Amino acid sequence: MVLLSALSITIGLLAVLTEVRFCSSTLRKKVTKIQGFDWKNCGGPDVPAVLKSLTVSPDPIAIPGPLTASASGSTSVELSAPLPLNITLEKKVAGFWVKVPCVEELGSCHYRDACDVLNQLIPPGQDCPEPLHTYGLPCRCPFKDGSYSLPQTQFYLPHMDLPHWLTNGDYRVQGVLGKDGKELGCLKLFLSVHSA
Repeated sequence: MVLLSALSITIGLLAVLTEVRFCSSTLRKKVTKIQGFDWKNCGGPDVPAVLKSLTVSPDPIAIPGPLTASASGSTSVELSAPLPLNITLEKKVAGFWVKVPCVEELGSCHYRDACDVLNQLIPPGQDCPEPLHTYGLPCRCPFKDGSYSLPQTQFYLPHMDLPHWLTNGDYRVQGVLGKDGKELGCLKLFLSVHSA
């Protein structure tokens, strides 16, 4: 969710997943692994924010456990608040993709401002978390126009609980970032979630 524009879509998606811990749902399952992670840009040829590369390993990713990732992206326009973010989450059921509704701000939801979501995760005035801080990568709005890259870096994924209805299955997640009625970037993620 780490390199500007298209990466702010990723940050927004990760922010949504991170906020899962705070859902009030009592029926929860521990996520044990994620596998089959893949991604693609889904915006038109003129969108200013694109993800150029994103690699994640190992496959499957054990949770909790280490994750190695690298990414690069660019934007040709500054990204500043408000940045509406539309998330569409679909789960494969009996061979068909079924849209998951927005429940407790999780699922196929509209967020009025991705910048606000980032500010909730990393309050203004706080340094950006590592490794963003080390590499001089922004973690909150505004994101200046330009190119950004995160070299291969190791992270540790902590224990994660998800609502029972959001586990054990194949998912695709699409994030569309916009401003003033224009699409700034679109990113689609594919993954399988397994839980205990």
